[in-house]
Amino acid sequence: MERSILAAVGALVALALNVSATSPSHPPKHVARPAAASIVPGSTCPIFPADNIWNTDISSMPVNSHSAAWLASTGATTGRLLHPDFGGPPYGMPINVVHTGHATTNFNFQYWDESDPVVATQQPQGPYPYGNDLLREGPTDSHLITVDQDTCKLYETWATEYAGPSTAGSGAIFDLNSNQLRHVNWTSADAAGLPILPGLVRLDEVQAGLITHAIRFTVQSTDQGYLWPARHQAGSASNPNLPPMGARFRLKAGYSIAGFGAQAQVVLTAMKHYGVIVADNGSNWFFQGTMDSGWNSGPYPTMIAQLKTIPAGAFEAIDESSLMVDPNSAQASTRAVRQTTPAPAPSRQPANQSSPAPLPSGR
Repeated sequence: MERSILAAVGALVALALNVSATSPSHPPKHVARPAAASIVPGSTCPIFPADNIWNTDISSMPVNSHSAAWLASTGATTGRLLHPDFGGPPYGMPINVVHTGHATTNFNFQYWDESDPVVATQQPQGPYPYGNDLLREGPTDSHLITVDQDTCKLYETWATEYAGPSTAGSGAIFDLNSNQLRHVNWTSADAAGLPILPGLVRLDEVQAGLITHAIRFTVQSTDQGYLWPARHQAGSASNPNLPPMGARFRLKAGYSIAGFGAQAQVVLTAMKHYGVIVADNGSNWFFQGTMDSGWNSGPYPTMIAQLKTIPAGAFEAIDESSLMVDPNSAQASTRAVRQTTPAPAPSRQPANQSSPAPLPSGR
């Protein structure tokens, strides 16, 4: 398992360093590089196209002008550490893979007017894969994530069965072969209106030695606005010092990961190259992954423990607005952009999770 990890990490770093030559009179330019899209385990479905913004290397994007304020508001300047919010059952989010013939249901959604498929009046919506054989997240947000491997459709619900069978807070259906975003101002199973699946740390990709996508994370308080590719806000105040939904951060290039184990280096390298995206409200700097019993054995408990030592202050917010091709698409441009060189960073007892209980007001 480990024999491919260091080689893959080295290949990714080498790719990031392969930039175009510049003259001394001009600042360096870098190209945002899409990765090959990863595949949903147990299927042949891509996790969105290769040029999707989730799959785009943002290591050369400029630092966002609000970076310092957003870090301060999330506790990054007062010692906050990362918290990997996943592990063996019951921690993390399970991914279900089914065939088209699997049992389905039509859900009664609380936020029906922002759920799929579009309807004119409140009524059961669907069909969504459904059944007791499908695993879902624990009883805080109760996300149900299912991929139909025959159609490559992704189905996600939030607050699943909050009021009994075939009920949920909201639901979203995504075509994994498409870059289409949700309707403007629509939520999803995440408060940011984004899909959950592409932002999860998965055991199979850590085993393979390479994560080529951004990772979703939560902050306690957000601004009443959102940044592309997010489509929805759930802010506590109109305050530019709070990060909006969709804000993207990366681990600073100068932060040394040499002292960490190979598995932790896979995750930290992804955070340098693909970053983390504010996707929901919850505990500050909790980042999410899959529920998998494999996290409980081998080198992975050590990996999780090491990731809990990373200071949030070693991150910086970035500005990826130049990558937007169309405001209604998650496609990322690969045109050259000017780089702001990151400043070097200083060389399971779970924290309290503040994810809201099902159906808080103001979702």
